[in-house]
Amino acid sequence: MFDDILKGQWKQFRGRVKEHWGRLTDDELDQIQGRSDVLIGKLQEKYGYTHEEAEREVRDFLNRTTM
Repeated sequence: MFDDILKGQWKQFRGRVKEHWGRLTDDELDQIQGRSDVLIGKLQEKYGYTHEEAEREVRDFLNRTTM
């Protein structure tokens, strides 16, 4: 479900993702390209989240920004 939303609207979300998770570089955002699994992995790497925490962060972020 995350992938459908992120892939379909990645260009719009990219700036919001950068604002929310400022440790992600432009190169990393290019690598993510709307794929939630890559975003979750990058959040784990940069912020030290567990997989579950990163999934929850992405889900909460999407809920806030798409409603």
